[in-house]
Amino acid sequence: MAPAHARSFLDRETQLCMSLSGRPSNIGTRFHNYLYDELDLNFVYKAFTTTDLAAAVGGVRALGIRGCAVSMPFKEDVIELVDVMHESASAIASVNTIVNENGVLHAYNTDYQAVANLLGASDFSTDYSVAVTGSGGMAKAVVAALRDSGYTRGTVVARNSNTGPALAETYGYDWSAEAVGADLLVNVTPVGMAGGPDADSAPFTDEQIDAAKAVFDVVAMPSETPLIVAARAADKPVITGAQVIALQAAEQFVLYTGVRPSDEQIAHASEFSRR
Repeated sequence: MAPAHARSFLDRETQLCMSLSGRPSNIGTRFHNYLYDELDLNFVYKAFTTTDLAAAVGGVRALGIRGCAVSMPFKEDVIELVDVMHESASAIASVNTIVNENGVLHAYNTDYQAVANLLGASDFSTDYSVAVTGSGGMAKAVVAALRDSGYTRGTVVARNSNTGPALAETYGYDWSAEAVGADLLVNVTPVGMAGGPDADSAPFTDEQIDAAKAVFDVVAMPSETPLIVAARAADKPVITGAQVIALQAAEQFVLYTGVRPSDEQIAHASEFSRR
């Protein structure tokens, strides 16, 4: 349900936060605006896409926009446009959050912590072998979180013969250009994303899903992707992209506002964001 005390107007003191994504959705917009209303904060959030990343980030700086979430495919390209790379972003050379501190753009990555937290809260064994599809900015965060969480046996599955082997080597994983089976299957590509060319597809075969012990899909829209649907049908435990986006967005919210919502407020915001 929406907050009962939702603000009915904006004023010149209202602080703007935004997102930049190749395929904008309503999820972040609904999540953040719900919490602004719930906590009576004078903020507003709007989603954007762009064909001119440098100009868009320049606008964040020039217009005093407080915060900017960064999604695929901009997480690596934005690095040269910010001023300060914090450890969470510099360690994996990937940015998903920009905070504007009086014209100085600070870069963070909250994806890593969200994935690490979800893995830590799961019943998945760190003895599981792992197959991770993708080698972009989000894949860097996921592979780093997996490796730091104790998953030492892994394969990066990526057709890109430059970024795939490089990511695998950084974290001591193997590389494969084709999908391989593993105990834990992790999708970090747009396969299965609503509105995309592969919206009805899964990055792993039915046989690989049946043989796996757990499945993790970072695609958040829809929350029940073809991969998650297949995994549930095979009675496999799952982590969904909806869980990831809620946790990483909550950390972004704290960076933007300095206010930490309660777990219950975050859960309600996440539920509202998916309507």
